[in-house]
Amino acid sequence: MKRSRFSEEQIIGILKEHQAGLSAAELCRKHGISDATFYKWRSKYGGLEVSEAKRLKQLEDENARLKKLLAESVMDVSTLREMLGKKLLTPGSRRTAVTWAITEKSYSQRRACALVGIDPRVYRYRSTRPDDTDLRSRLRELSGERRRFGYRRLHLLLQREGWEVNWKKLYRIYREERLTVRKRGGRKRALGTRAPMAIPQGPNQRWSLDFVADSLSCGRRFRVLCIIDDFSRECLAAVVDTSLSGQRVARELDRIAELRGHPCMVVSDNGTELTSNAILAWQEERGVEWHYIAPGKPMQNGLVESFIGRLRDECLNEHLFTSLRHARQLIGAWRDDYNQHRPHTSLGGLTPWEYRNRSQQDQNRNRTNF
Repeated sequence: MKRSRFSEEQIIGILKEHQAGLSAAELCRKHGISDATFYKWRSKYGGLEVSEAKRLKQLEDENARLKKLLAESVMDVSTLREMLGKKLLTPGSRRTAVTWAITEKSYSQRRACALVGIDPRVYRYRSTRPDDTDLRSRLRELSGERRRFGYRRLHLLLQREGWEVNWKKLYRIYREERLTVRKRGGRKRALGTRAPMAIPQGPNQRWSLDFVADSLSCGRRFRVLCIIDDFSRECLAAVVDTSLSGQRVARELDRIAELRGHPCMVVSDNGTELTSNAILAWQEERGVEWHYIAPGKPMQNGLVESFIGRLRDECLNEHLFTSLRHARQLIGAWRDDYNQHRPHTSLGGLTPWEYRNRSQQDQNRNRTNF
């Protein structure tokens, strides 16, 4: 607002001259003001003393300041309602909010920063960090090929390809690219104390097996017999069929034994197929110890349970099977990829085949040394 050339004391003095007998026209000509200004002064300050006029001016200034503060607070509340779709937790989201307030609501930079809760120096900061375009592109490609892999396993795959990247930096890029994988459902956790399972010290010492069920697109149910070597976590077989009896399980174990030899021990649950006469006769004839876990304690067979979880998450839930042949083909391809290419975190990032081959090389080296 334009400031007046006359103070309150001067205006009241002019009005008192009018009260003393000077006409309005003479006063306007004398002081160089218009008739409208004189009558406006008279309606506002007529009959007031200088102290009262100063007090009136202070009240008007205070009222104008309060009105401005109220308007700004109302505008700030409205802006925050439009701005806060989510909580502004990161500096990047706060910078975006400040930019929006400046461009859309005509805020000053300082006022917008105060509203969002960020220092203006932080808003003006421009990072010198490289954009890592090639790494981001390759990370997106790998996550598209391995949709159920998290950043840790993707980090192992990138290291195999020769990328030298810290896992913390990879995790930041992983989050910025919105590649986070949601866990499917929950799982029950064991309560109370648990004794750690003894890990075999060589291949073929202990096998674990269990069944997992799924269905075709037509609704027909089928089962998968999963057999793994507890030492190398290698999947020895993933047999797909609508019916898997005890005799079929024994035949599959013999087929694997022809290639690898019989194990020292087999661990399983108490299913009807695995407690049948065919399995009892098989273990007696082959001299293999068969260990049954306690009923209702699947954690005692945790290695094969973990494998089944990966199988369901990365294969069964990812595909719609049209026939048994289709299911055998896809599950077999996933099994080969699991054994040969998929890094296993409990094996130090090695694949099951790499871990088994390395252990055999170490054993051969030890034999030659002795």
